[in-house]
Amino acid sequence: MTETAGILEQFRHRALELAREHGLCAETIEVVSARPLSPEEAIGKPERTDFPILKGKEFMMEARFRDCRGQAFTSSPGVFQGTVEEILGRDLETDFDRALVVATANALLSYLGVAQGTAHCRDDGPKRCAEGLVEYLTDRFGSPRVGVIGLQPALLGALAGKLPVRVTDLDPDNIGQYRSGILVESAEITRDIVEWADIVLATGTVLANDTIDGVLSSKPTVFYGVTIGGAAVLLGLDRYCPCAV
Repeated sequence: MTETAGILEQFRHRALELAREHGLCAETIEVVSARPLSPEEAIGKPERTDFPILKGKEFMMEARFRDCRGQAFTSSPGVFQGTVEEILGRDLETDFDRALVVATANALLSYLGVAQGTAHCRDDGPKRCAEGLVEYLTDRFGSPRVGVIGLQPALLGALAGKLPVRVTDLDPDNIGQYRSGILVESAEITRDIVEWADIVLATGTVLANDTIDGVLSSKPTVFYGVTIGGAAVLLGLDRYCPCAV
């Protein structure tokens, strides 16, 4: 791995190193399975119905290693079985490959006790998560301008009217629309919003779709969600995900 390797490649490399250190790659009878979850399996029945996964815009990939789970959001669901080394050694060319690697690494790190909260909260979890967000940010950063990368309706609703906020999203159905009174802007101007913001609040899905390197800057960045659970620990990234399991 080169010194200029991106965040996703660094994460994959570190996870594979840990698997080798613990002799898990050689245990070929230990099978990692991954499959997309239904919306109810992934997040239960939250009060809100406008989460992307409930609208069929995103899917949850889940990997199971022994009794531990790791998850990653993706736009390209699929099913795969293989050993830890086979999966973590895959090319990172497609959204499916990347989500498979991230979910598997998260499950592995959960098993090793390295990472916690690698499975999504359910039912009232998203509501409780959103309710604590403003206090979390103001305790750490005062009254910052918040650049949100990736629309999460409950979190945006919590921020609206409390802190100055701008939001970008990849979904063309959201771009140009107002959510909680905030205009959803195109991901093409992410760098402009990062420059405007005092802090960045970014979906952890940027790890699995490999856009994370374009999000990071000199600004404090807090990632939210389960996708980035393992990478946050291994690479020292800030993460807000208080209700993950």
